[in-house]
Formats: sequence, structure tokens, C-alpha cells
Amino acid sequence: MEAISPQLPALVDLKTREARERLARMVTQLFELWRLSVAEQAALLGLSADNRSTLARYRKGDPLADSRDLLDRAGHLLGIHKSLRILFPHDRDLAYRWMSTPNRRFGARPVDVVVQHGFEGLLAVRRYLDFERGT
Repeated sequence: MEAISPQLPALVDLKTREARERLARMVTQLFELWRLSVAEQAALLGLSADNRSTLARYRKGDPLADSRDLLDRAGHLLGIHKSLRILFPHDRDLAYRWMSTPNRRFGARPVDVVVQHGFEGLLAVRRYLDFERGT
């Protein structure tokens, strides 16, 4: 599988269907690279754990819903991906497995922090990586 672009261009209008379709492709590809379960994928997007049909539609090319929460989550997930690629430029495997590997800082896997704490957990993981990057 080819690497995904870490972010959408700064001036993309996420109100357009095309931009949200591209974002859905990027996020679902990221979930595959991170090897997350369907329940974990749903939780990271703020969906119920049994919402497999929505995830399947995103994988097939449907656009992400025009929801501020969902679009914010997708942006933070891509920000996490970007940080991991910067922190581990020569080890893509480590960058891709980082979310599902136990982390001493969190006392859990980063994905579990997000599943347990929702949007605040997502922000905590992103802030931690931004701090590690020195940004």
C-alpha cells in the first residue's frame, strides 16, 4: 500500500463533496496502515462501535459526513500521522504501528486513550506528538 499524503492542502473547502471524499479515502487508508479494528476505527471517528456500515461506505468512496466533529477528528488523525512520519522518518513500520503499541507516557496504547477518552483523548495524543516534534 502506498503512503498517504499527511494532510489536505491548507485552502481545501471541506464543504465540497470531493474534498470530503478524498478525506474519507485518506482516513480509511490510514486506519489500514495502523491496523486498527473496525470498533477502534469507529471510535476514532466518534461513531458507535457497531457502525460498520458507515465505515464501509467511507471505504467505498462515500464522502465523510459534513459534521464539524467528524471533520475535526479526521484532521487530528492526519495531524497524528504527519507527526509520526516526521518523528520516525526512516521507520515507516514504527510510525504505522505506534498507535497500537503500548506507550509508557499514556500507560496504554494511544488508540486506547482515544477510545476511552473520546475527542479529549485524540487531542492528548496529538498534543503529545506535537510536543515531541518540538512544535
